Amino acid sequence: MSVRRKERAVVENKDIFSEEEDFKEPMREAASSSASTRQPGLFKQQIIHKIPEAVDDFLRNFLQRAGLSRTLNSFEKEWYSGPVQKTLTETLSMAATGIFFITDALTHRQLLQSELEIIRRETHMLRQEVLVAGESLVKMQRERDFHRLQYRRVAEDKNRLIEDFKKLKKHLESYKPVLRQLDNKYQAALRQKMLISLKKDRVQKTTDATLIQEKSQINKERSIQSSNSTEKSPAKSTRTRHQKDTEFPIYRRLVNSHLAQVNFEKWKSPSSFSLSCSIRAHKLPISCIDLHPQKRIVATASSDCSWRLWALPANGEKVGQLVLTGGGHSDWLSGCSFHPDGTKLATTSGDTVVQLWDFSRGCCVLTLSGHSQPTWGCSFHSCGHFLASCSADRTAKLWDLNSQRCRFTLRRHTASVNSVCFLPFSNLLLTCSADKTLAMWDSRLSVCTATFHGHQHPCNHTAFSLAGNVMASCDSCGIINLWDIRKSALAMATVDAGPLAANQVAFSPSGKTLAVASSDGLVRLVEMDSCVVSSLSGHSDDVQSVMFDHRGETVMSAGSDGMINVWS
Repeated sequence: MSVRRKERAVVENKDIFSEEEDFKEPMREAASSSASTRQPGLFKQQIIHKIPEAVDDFLRNFLQRAGLSRTLNSFEKEWYSGPVQKTLTETLSMAATGIFFITDALTHRQLLQSELEIIRRETHMLRQEVLVAGESLVKMQRERDFHRLQYRRVAEDKNRLIEDFKKLKKHLESYKPVLRQLDNKYQAALRQKMLISLKKDRVQKTTDATLIQEKSQINKERSIQSSNSTEKSPAKSTRTRHQKDTEFPIYRRLVNSHLAQVNFEKWKSPSSFSLSCSIRAHKLPISCIDLHPQKRIVATASSDCSWRLWALPANGEKVGQLVLTGGGHSDWLSGCSFHPDGTKLATTSGDTVVQLWDFSRGCCVLTLSGHSQPTWGCSFHSCGHFLASCSADRTAKLWDLNSQRCRFTLRRHTASVNSVCFLPFSNLLLTCSADKTLAMWDSRLSVCTATFHGHQHPCNHTAFSLAGNVMASCDSCGIINLWDIRKSALAMATVDAGPLAANQVAFSPSGKTLAVASSDGLVRLVEMDSCVVSSLSGHSDDVQSVMFDHRGETVMSAGSDGMINVWS
């Protein structure tokens, strides 16, 4: 029995080994086929979960042949009752739906093929993206090269322009002396032309018989006055006199030679004026303008520390001509006034001094210093030997131009004296102040003869009519008062040109119209008979100064915009 059992065991072992060899051969073939389809190193082997393996029959046959009945029973019990049964039911349900699983090698091969197709698609897309990126890179390189060339060209042009600029600068510096010489020649020619015209005016004046008669009357009156003064007690003449001091002329009555040139019948209505010309006189504000006594030349004083002479356009011209310019003050200019003979100009400034300019010499011939604060304005006496100035130091001074000293200092106002004006062909001097009052002075004795009260706000300016019987004043709220010089109690009339300040007033030669420079950019014209107010617009900023021409046919105004407007 033992021998048979041994033989039987040997036979069964041979069968088992043969069965194992038969089982290994298809596994090897499947592994070799899957290995041949895959490229080594490209993909990693993935683990497939929940795939049933069809080897249960193989195991059952193997156990039966081996005589392992107990192992077969436990295998079948676990296969059909445990998790294997669950897997089997899932397999059967998938078979019912038409989905079948194949062996592990084939399934793995299909998964690898699907992954390979996906990777091929991604590779194709990446290849296209790389091609597009390469094209864009080539385009960017070409643009870079183009911009680099452009930059080099621009840099070369810049260096060339810098060199040309340096050469032109050197060339311009070489021309500066020539330009200075030409400018000096031009200024000298203008002065010579101005001097010739002034000499002609002097010759005409000397031939005037009326002036000769007036001088003879003045000499007679002086001789009478000197004889009377010697007869009186000498104690009254204790005041010291300078050797070069000038005597004030004596006027028996108010005689104005300029009234003969005025045509009182030819009067223009304020509504008939229109803007005919605008002159850019200064870049900075213009504080004051004054008209030449005989010519259509206007002097301007500006905040740029300079004064200029402008020839007004004539015969339909639209542009004024610059005649002369000068600058010697160290601060802004506040006022200017022509000498009665038209050969000189006096200017006031914020540097507290008054300067006198001679057109024939083209320079400042006299500097009058004595005020402690800025000077606001000045006015010449009709004889031309005296100059009055006013200042923010609450005083007005009377200067003798022959002795070049201050003859009198007028002290009465309690605030800044803003304006000073001589009555034409008389020794009366009028001042207005920020203390809201006006004062009339006798310039021979420096005595205040009358005080005018009526303004409720600081007074800015005052002016006489050419006839000398009416005066006008304006204040910081635009109120204009008209006064009779013989009555200082109350104003004849009051005109409201507000609400902003009225900076300056000027009478027409006929005395029938009053021009007002207002801070609202308007030039207002007041009819003296009816006190009707009309306005002229043309300035873009405050109007600081206004005046009429010799015939009253033109109104000139200047303001903070640096413009001179001519209304005709």
